[in-house]
Amino acid sequence: MHQTSAGISGKYSRPCNDNNQPHDHAVSSRLGRYKHATVRQWDNPPRSTPERNEFYHSSGACSSLQRRSVNPAQDFNALIKQEIMDDLVSKSDYFGHRYNGRNHGQYAISIKKYTSAAKRPLNRAELSQLLLLLQNFTVTRSWNWRSVTTTFHSFTSSGVFTHHKPMDERITLTQAHLLSTLLDAITFKCNQKPEARDIDAMGIANLLWAMAKLVDNRQAQTTDFNGAVAALLPHVNALKANFKSQGIANLLWSMAKLVDNGQERIPGLKEAVITLLHRVNAQKADFNLQETTNLLWAMAKLVDNGQEQKQELKEAVTVLLPLVYAQKDQFNAQRIANLVWAMAKLADNGQKLTPEFNKAVTTLLLDVNTQKDQFNTQGIANLLWAIVKLLDNGLKCTPAFKEALAVLLPCVNAQKANFKPQGIANLLWVMAKLADIGQEPTPRLNETVTALLPCVKAQKANFKQQGITNLLWAMAKLTDNGQKRTPEFNEAVTTLLPQVDAHKDRFIPQHITNLLWALAKLLDNGPKKTEEFNEAVATLLSCVNSQKDQFIPQHIANLMWAMAKLVDNGQDWTPEFHRAVAALLPQVIAQKANFKPQEIANLLWAIAKLVDNRQEQTAQFNEAVAVLLPLVNAMKADFIAQEIANLLWATAKLADNGQEQTARLKEAMTALLPFVNALKADFNPQEIANLLWATAKSGELLELNMVTSTLESLVYRISENPQLSQQDILMSLWGVMVWCARLSLISNANQNSVIEKYIDDLFTRLENTAPNNEDEQSIIALAASWLGRACPIVPHYLRTMSQPQAEFRDQLQSCIPSLKIEEEKCLNSLPPVDLLLPDLNMVIEIQGPFHYVCGDFKTRNGSTLLKIALLKKAGFEVIEIPANKVWDQDSIKPCIDQIKTREGASRLESVSTGDPLAD
Repeated sequence: MHQTSAGISGKYSRPCNDNNQPHDHAVSSRLGRYKHATVRQWDNPPRSTPERNEFYHSSGACSSLQRRSVNPAQDFNALIKQEIMDDLVSKSDYFGHRYNGRNHGQYAISIKKYTSAAKRPLNRAELSQLLLLLQNFTVTRSWNWRSVTTTFHSFTSSGVFTHHKPMDERITLTQAHLLSTLLDAITFKCNQKPEARDIDAMGIANLLWAMAKLVDNRQAQTTDFNGAVAALLPHVNALKANFKSQGIANLLWSMAKLVDNGQERIPGLKEAVITLLHRVNAQKADFNLQETTNLLWAMAKLVDNGQEQKQELKEAVTVLLPLVYAQKDQFNAQRIANLVWAMAKLADNGQKLTPEFNKAVTTLLLDVNTQKDQFNTQGIANLLWAIVKLLDNGLKCTPAFKEALAVLLPCVNAQKANFKPQGIANLLWVMAKLADIGQEPTPRLNETVTALLPCVKAQKANFKQQGITNLLWAMAKLTDNGQKRTPEFNEAVTTLLPQVDAHKDRFIPQHITNLLWALAKLLDNGPKKTEEFNEAVATLLSCVNSQKDQFIPQHIANLMWAMAKLVDNGQDWTPEFHRAVAALLPQVIAQKANFKPQEIANLLWAIAKLVDNRQEQTAQFNEAVAVLLPLVNAMKADFIAQEIANLLWATAKLADNGQEQTARLKEAMTALLPFVNALKADFNPQEIANLLWATAKSGELLELNMVTSTLESLVYRISENPQLSQQDILMSLWGVMVWCARLSLISNANQNSVIEKYIDDLFTRLENTAPNNEDEQSIIALAASWLGRACPIVPHYLRTMSQPQAEFRDQLQSCIPSLKIEEEKCLNSLPPVDLLLPDLNMVIEIQGPFHYVCGDFKTRNGSTLLKIALLKKAGFEVIEIPANKVWDQDSIKPCIDQIKTREGASRLESVSTGDPLAD
């Protein structure tokens, strides 16, 4: 599943989605700034003063703002006086090309100081008034470096480039022009010869921070913008020795934000990241906890967006971890949430769970209880997401984890009214994931789910495509792990289904995959198909077809699995469904080299299920099977027990449905069987039942000795398990009978007597149960016949006369006119035989293609072998004639001669005993 990420936003970093996981978009800004929070900015000091938090000394209206308390209305009105702009224009005109932009920079600082004092960015009304004034605010290349960086940084911090809706077109044009001229000045300065430029490290850090902020606030990434970023990046390496700890932290945060917003291809970005990572190690002793937090967040974000975990990144993480527990006395709620989020993200992307890593996590979790009253809704959601991710990636559920969960879950219920749509989606994802990784469904967990469900309905109009996906995925997972389908639960699902169609144009491949998977799971766990459900499925199937070229191997496997599940639960074969399957099959073929073991198992299971539900075996379908089967042998050692059971079931199903690839199917099954015995302790009862069924269904395709050595231990486990479902018992009973039948056909009576005890045991378990369909009736009847017991039911069998059967009957009757022939006769509650010769105690079976594995007219399948063995056990002589030989006289003549001989011998016997039939 596609992985997206989150950042330091509001007060806390937000969790993200993996395969089945939540996604957040987040923003970051400076410490102590209105609603943003974690990255502290550098303010360029003037060269004449060592102070750190100002650019220039201001005068006039600008300086007056710094000397008195803030009255927002008065102070803002003072900033937009026309005489201020007239003065700036006058100075610029007076000095001409020698003007260095100093006064313009001072004015930009005054805007920033106003928003800092107001603890918020400019609102829409203020921004509109200001930008009308800034139409004459002209940035030129003659400005010095400090003026450019001051203006750009201050305007960005104040929200001057924020796009409000609606906004007058003149205002928008002024914004675009102002940004464009600043970007041009930055690029010009960066590209000057070394002796002509006055670039410094602090300015580089401030500019890249500001650009990251713009990108994170959805600023259009124009050619000018990308060019300015690319021009700045080489100076990171050139000035690397001049960056202090705060600058390194802010720069890596900026790189992470740029990468997270699609800027990873800008030339020089990867090199700048590597340069900064080296500096982390060099200045490790200087980082405070805030900088440590920002650095770990940035590294987590970079890794989550594809940054390779090379040595420099691993070393940077390693040197930062001790700083986490060394500075634990400085933790606050925000830092705990951000750090735990970062640790979870690192672990989710392959970070080794070293003792130092585990110690840092434990240190953070122990402080959750002490800060529990300080976490806001976003912090609660992020912490729960991170805890689940850490557990999902292998950390043990220590007392620290359990205590943190116990502290946070009641907070969800207490603050349920305050969660935003994204938080609701993330929290339900967390609840589902906790159940999925084995967390016991405690009353607190159930209470938390119950508390969140009404919020889904209340916020239904506000969920975005990612939230809709996560919610339906979570609800499917919850039902898969035993969640009761309460009226509130069903109402939440019903509320979400129409949103699928409403957001269909915004779904990406991962969303489409997760949603179809979720709907398949929800249907598999019990709800009736409603009109809304069918419409949501139809919408998603159309999306599969339109985005078919964008699915990765995991998506393809999951989509095929979901569609097979839907069909298996009654989904109609609509035109959209046919088109979706047809669209995915070429992708299976094209991406064959990229599938992992689990995906191969899922694909073959899905293909077999589709065939079992009347999927036409087209050329593309057969080619998909042909490319997947060799992968089973190639990866045989990598499959887990469940995948082996599914693969053997799937190959047996394909063979049973006439898939004409006998050799490949046999090779795949033969490769898997040795691993059944090796992993016998890992199979659950249902998987054992599937294995018994699959090996039995394959009949003579598999060597009997191999089957026997494989099944002996499995049958014992089935007999020892008292918790089998009726379906598992029936499948196991049928499989053991076929095994016994094969042994009986080679006269292995001793081993048969042992196996018959298992048949007796399984048959006894079915007493007082009602079969659900004709197949189950047949299995019970066959078992009663094998054990020589009275059949407890009257099975219903379909009687049909095939053309080859009628042809052979006519030939036989013409050759032996006096021979008594009965057709479609049931004997001992067994399925009807084709032709019965009662006077000879002989049965003739005209075996069509469905009696053979893959329809090859050579390899008998399990059903055929069981019927033949039961007829022989009942005392009948059985002649089998492949249906494709009926019109071949050379093949048929020996059969008829054999019957003639048998008929003649019978007459002689009748004469000798005085039987009137001899007359």
